Amino acid sequence: MSGRSSRALRTLVLGLVLGLTILLIPNSAPEPTRFTLVKFQHSAGVDVDQETVWILAVGSDARKGEDPLRSRGDALQLVGMNTRTGAATSIGIPRDSWVPIPGVGSNRVNAALYYGGPQLLGQTVGDLVGVEPDYLMVTTFWGMRDMVDDIGGITVRNPRYFSDEYLWPQGFEQGELRLGGHGATAFSRVRKSLAGGDFDRSANQQRVMRGIQARVAQRADEPGFIEGGVFSVLQHLDTDAGPTELFRIAQAVAQVDPRRITGCVLPGGIGNVGGASVVIPDTATAKRYGDDARKDASIKRC
Repeated sequence: MSGRSSRALRTLVLGLVLGLTILLIPNSAPEPTRFTLVKFQHSAGVDVDQETVWILAVGSDARKGEDPLRSRGDALQLVGMNTRTGAATSIGIPRDSWVPIPGVGSNRVNAALYYGGPQLLGQTVGDLVGVEPDYLMVTTFWGMRDMVDDIGGITVRNPRYFSDEYLWPQGFEQGELRLGGHGATAFSRVRKSLAGGDFDRSANQQRVMRGIQARVAQRADEPGFIEGGVFSVLQHLDTDAGPTELFRIAQAVAQVDPRRITGCVLPGGIGNVGGASVVIPDTATAKRYGDDARKDASIKRC
């Protein structure tokens, strides 16, 4: 079967599974919530690209018993997927970026989730990059861990050794690493021992995302893998998106071409506000990344 035919078949399967799951499991069933998908209400006058689906992936810093939608965001990745070309990109946003938050004043970008939930965070990131997300996908530490375990672990390429006495005292060796859910979560969270701090952590989060995408692509032809994955996600998903929107997202994911995946971390400098270390983002570069990505969901210059 050709690559195009295989992608078309996978899209059809995803659509059927989504439809059946929504009928059989209304409101995602009473399973523990790992993911929350929130539809973003675009600002008036914003031109929405119908070919590209933009999802702001947020790793919530919530602990057990806390509301993931009103906690600070630990990981922020703006992901765009073009349903026509198969191109995809991820713009990593260091969580300590000091930015204006509408109605709040200047603060770290991740504080927008705490002050105003997903809508305010989406607006804040949209103001920074110039691209508003269509949806926000919020996950917790344990949601990330369980997802990676569900797909059988991932492989990442680590450019340099690092460790963390609390999150991963044994250290992550340089080179190709095989990680389970706990390891992938720690790899995404470590910051203090990285030379580039928040910037390197954001880059590591992108490495984990690429590892997840590669693992899913590797197993996509296994009988029942895609169907089981969709069922698993929807059983642990809380969302205000309808069946048509879920199918559009599934279609975008299914059509991503691994050869056309790009990614960048928003650059900037280190500053000090009120005695606290923050990231001063390069806003001109942020807008350029947004401009590049809007063209075909890829970034040509990093």
